[in-house]
This record gives sequence, C-alpha cells and structure tokens, in this order.
Amino acid sequence: MTPANPTTAATVEVDRRHVWHPFSQMREYASLPPVVIASGRGGWLTDTEGRTYLDGNASIWTNVHGHNDPDLNAALSDQLGRVAHATLLGLAHAPGADLAAELVSLAPCGLDHVFYTDNGSGAVEVALKQSFQFWQLAGRPEKRGVIGMAGGYHGDTFGTMAVGDSGFFHDRFRPWCFAADHFPAPAAGDASASLTALDALLAAKAATTACLILEPSVQGAAGMRLQPPGFVRAVAELCRAHGVHLIMDEVFVGFGRLGPMLVCADEGVTPDFLCLAKGLTGGYLPLAATLVRGEIYDAFLGTYESRRAFFHGHTFTGNPLAAAVALANIRKLRPLIDTGVIAERAAIFGRLLAEAFAGHPHVAGLRQRGLTAALDLAPAGGGEYPVALRAGLQVCLRARAHGLLLRPLGDSLLLVPPLCLDQAELGELVNRTRRAIDDTLPFLV
Repeated sequence: MTPANPTTAATVEVDRRHVWHPFSQMREYASLPPVVIASGRGGWLTDTEGRTYLDGNASIWTNVHGHNDPDLNAALSDQLGRVAHATLLGLAHAPGADLAAELVSLAPCGLDHVFYTDNGSGAVEVALKQSFQFWQLAGRPEKRGVIGMAGGYHGDTFGTMAVGDSGFFHDRFRPWCFAADHFPAPAAGDASASLTALDALLAAKAATTACLILEPSVQGAAGMRLQPPGFVRAVAELCRAHGVHLIMDEVFVGFGRLGPMLVCADEGVTPDFLCLAKGLTGGYLPLAATLVRGEIYDAFLGTYESRRAFFHGHTFTGNPLAAAVALANIRKLRPLIDTGVIAERAAIFGRLLAEAFAGHPHVAGLRQRGLTAALDLAPAGGGEYPVALRAGLQVCLRARAHGLLLRPLGDSLLLVPPLCLDQAELGELVNRTRRAIDDTLPFLV
C-alpha cells in the first residue's frame, strides 16, 4: 500500500531500506500497511496521514499520563534549559540525586541505594552482577547460581536471557547463556505446587545459589499470567529462610500499572534488589534503576586497591533529562494512586472487559489485573489457530481500521492502556478491540 502523503511515503521508503525493527520478521513488516506516527496527545497517537489511534499498549507498556503531557513537558523543558547530560562517573547532579531519594521513599524500608541504567534489561543485569559480587566479597564464591520462574521474561541481554524462560524468544541463544534453575509458576489461583517445588529446589541448592529473580504478581511477556494473593510474600520468605537474595523485577508492574506504586511495598516485602524501568519516566525517555539493600551496598566499600568497587556503568547513566521527567511523573502519579483514581480506572476496565468478552466464542481466556489484560484468541469450536495464519496479528491490523493500536503475543491480545484513560476512553479501547475480533476471527479459515 502506497501512502497518500508524500512525506509519509518518503519516511516509509527510508524506514524499510534501513531500519531493523524489534521483534519483527522484516519481510512480513515490509508487506504490511505502514503507520508512521507524527504526534500524540493523552492516550491518542496521530499518524502522518492524519489518522488518530487509541494507544492500546501504552507504547509498549511505558506511558502513564499520556503523550505530550504538559507537566512532564514542563519538567523536561526546564531541565533542558539547564543541562541535557552530565556523567555520574565522579560527578553528581540534582535530578539524579532527587530522583534517587524519591525512589527510596517509595520502596520498602532498607532499599537505600539506587544504581541507574538505561533499560529494564540493564537494571536486571546490575542486580545479578551485584549479587554475584556480594557473595564473592562475603567469602562465598560458590554461591553463583540463579533461580527463575517458568515463563519468566527479564530482557534480551545474555544475563537476562539466561535467567528467563521465554521459549522461542531466546532458545537459539541458549548455548551462550549460563545455566540457571527454574521452578514452576503457580497454577490458576493455586500456588501450592509452585511453592513446594521452590522449597525443594532451595533446600537442595541454596548453598550454591546467589539469587532468585521474580516478576511479582503478573508475568507480562508470558501472557499476563497472574499469581494468587500471598504468593510473592511466600517466595520472599523462602528466599530469606534459605539465605538466597531476592531480585524483584518490577520493570513492567511498577508505577501504578497494577494499582499500587510498587508491588513489593504493597505486599509488605523487602527484596534485596528491586528493578524498575518502563513507567519510571512516564513513557518519555529511557531510564532504569536498581534499588539495593544497605547491607549489600556496604559490602562493596573499601580502599581502591581492594578492588571491592562495582565496575559497571552506562554512558548515559542517570541522564538529567530522564531523571527530571521521572521525578515529575512520580509526583504527578502519587496522588492518583493515593486517592484511588487508578484503582477506580482498573475496576472500570475489568468490568468492561468482562461485559464484552465473557463467553465470547473467540476468546478462550481473559486475564486482568490493574490496567493490564490478556485475551486468548481461539476458533469458536475450540483448539488453536495455525501459527502461519497469524490470527492475533490479523486482529491487530483490523484494529487499526477502528482507530486502535494493539500488539499481539502470538494469538493473545495484550491490552495495556496508558494509565490516564478515562471511563469513556477505556470503553473505546474495549469496544474497538471487540469490533476488530468480530470483524476478523469468524472469517478465518
């Protein structure tokens, strides 16, 4: 399809010639009708052809207050007038210091120190390396193993691939990954078998295990797989009992996505490491943070020649622009959570989803927690669609005709709206999704 706008056509030509898009079969991408985003406001994006779309995946799970938010814009503009970047390597700046203090105030007591990176994968890599080095410094170098949970996704760098369990996403790279153990995820509403298996694994391997990593409450990339109440606390108690560090990967679930600011604080659990990204800057700029317990930080202190320091860093670590907008994002989000606005929106979202899809002939499963949901698509007679049919993608392409941007995970639709959507907009998200499904799936063969 050739775009009507010459500017769009020129962008598409250059894009298809030079840009390698993430998680995309580029031959398929180049065959699809192009969408070139030009601007955004609130929960909506507009392309260069003048078409407006509801952002149904919060620009890959990052957007909080909407696009072009005036308060976040002002924070960014103000900082831009001061300094765009200054390294944290041997220097300090106010946005980085103030944001660290704000994050510590949000986190459970004991998480006193913040190490900045650029993305969620980086935040997890830092936690892994700091755990490994801590045990070396503590005279326990044999504690080097990692335990993850089945279905876990923690990023695409080699350390995060090693501790994750993301199937075909990472299978071809397994020969280059270090070994890790995994315990089963909870069954729907029942964590007993999962916790029993974890207890047995820890009993057998705690002496040689450095840390356990967990996406708490919801495993996003696994298809919004939900954990039952009490599961996160039970995992934390097992880790503490067996002397194994707990890394909580809240890259996806933090900053109001499930309701509370942080899942660990809501659960009353203090992990040894807390990894944050995505919603941290409200969807504006890349920034991530790893929060660390004070006693772990203290183990790294010593003379220069002791080589106890943590030798890790990124060029744009703690970028002042990103830190300034993150601070504005958190300060705007706090009252929305404290007054119950986010919880009310999540309740409305859940009710609308149930009304639209409970018993739907082409929706075999519906999972929702907070402002995130998954719809598992299936033929009306049961079974699964052939992979080559690309049923989920076909629904998402049809959704564009209804002014909605979604992205499939296989034949599941993941609905992850910006947190700013009001009741009417949440209704549009659900209704447009339903229309796209009804326009597409009954006619697939």
